[in-house]
Amino acid sequence: MIIIYIDKQTNRLGYTINLIFKDILKTDFMVTTRKDTFIAETGAKISYCKNSICDEIHITSKDLLFETSLSNVDVEYFEKDSLPCLFPTYSKDDTLGFDIFSAVFYMVSRYEEYLPFMSDKHGRFSPNNSIAYQKGFLELPVVNLWVERLKQELLRKYPNLQFADKEFTFNNTIDIDMAYYYKSKGFYRTIGGWAKDLLKRDFYAVKERFKVIVLNKKDPYSCYDFIQTIINKYKFKTILFYLFAMRSKYDKNISPYYKSFQLLVKDMADYSKTGIHPSYYVMEEPETLKEQIDLLEKIIHTKIYRSRFHFLRFRLPVSYRNLIENEIKDDYSMGYADCVGFRAGIASSFNFYDIERDYETKLRVHPFAFMDVSLKNGMGLNREKSWEKIRSLIDIVKSVKGEFISIWHNESLSNYREWKDWRKIYEKQLDYIYNNKE
Repeated sequence: MIIIYIDKQTNRLGYTINLIFKDILKTDFMVTTRKDTFIAETGAKISYCKNSICDEIHITSKDLLFETSLSNVDVEYFEKDSLPCLFPTYSKDDTLGFDIFSAVFYMVSRYEEYLPFMSDKHGRFSPNNSIAYQKGFLELPVVNLWVERLKQELLRKYPNLQFADKEFTFNNTIDIDMAYYYKSKGFYRTIGGWAKDLLKRDFYAVKERFKVIVLNKKDPYSCYDFIQTIINKYKFKTILFYLFAMRSKYDKNISPYYKSFQLLVKDMADYSKTGIHPSYYVMEEPETLKEQIDLLEKIIHTKIYRSRFHFLRFRLPVSYRNLIENEIKDDYSMGYADCVGFRAGIASSFNFYDIERDYETKLRVHPFAFMDVSLKNGMGLNREKSWEKIRSLIDIVKSVKGEFISIWHNESLSNYREWKDWRKIYEKQLDYIYNNKE
């Protein structure tokens, strides 16, 4: 049992303490605002206040967690023993040298995304705006590393303290942005596609489209038998997120009313979990989310609780509020489209904290480490360099026994055209995780 003294209880502080000690460290703790109670205890102690009380682990508190409004927080960055840190403290009694509680809350709550920022061309929060990107620690799960450092300090002072064992976990997630490349596009889209290919003098595509549409050749994006084989082989938890909306400039999937698409979704639901992939314009038209969820639920006759925004296009807090209003319990959008790493600085799932309303929600956020498109297009890496990056991300998440999530697409697993041989990288990733579980 760890006794934690605080001067004042606030929603922000309570949320942060629960995240650190309950979710990540998985240890028993008790919080008190009474100094006499704290002093009388003989076990492991942490004080979070301006000055130390007795011979305990002391963390000097900043003001962030005792506020209830947003402000332009002065976030000082520094490194201690090669570990990137925020909110330095200068008290000689301070154990860590920084306010770990404020640092954790700032990163995980995505505080910086509530402040004014310059959005990218899709209206998203760009990694360029984040302190993690600017200071070069985006590819480190700093929250987990900070908590591990706190744990080591606790064990050094209280060697009999017990912590529950944790395990590295992996979620295999695949987005279905366009279920088929040529098949089930409808008469006008098919004719238009042929005409476009001819104008570009892409005769290979002309022939391939003819073989699929006329000669009933397997569509190149139809790699679902391969996905089923992978699921059966490795037994990894797998989630398929379907873009189930009508066509738009950025939403180019098959119509959700096409029977072939509906049969595909039903079939794959026997092998994997199913999630909604809210369309590009849900951010401006939040009411369309319910329509997309309802339609997908009617097809698989199962309640949809999982979501990942198409194009990773969302804004805090409104997009997450929309998910909550539509009974989504788990979101997998927390990451960047243009680069890899840990957007919230953490490789563990956490509850979304609505800063504007100052309370913890029940929406569980599952941050991902990388997306295939980010490696190939966003960062311009070839297959070999991509594998090196993937392996380093797996290794760092394994070292903190966190939750590793990757994003692939049926396109990247198709081995078709620009994605030729990328399936090998996907299989290499799965083999590496499977054979290095411990």
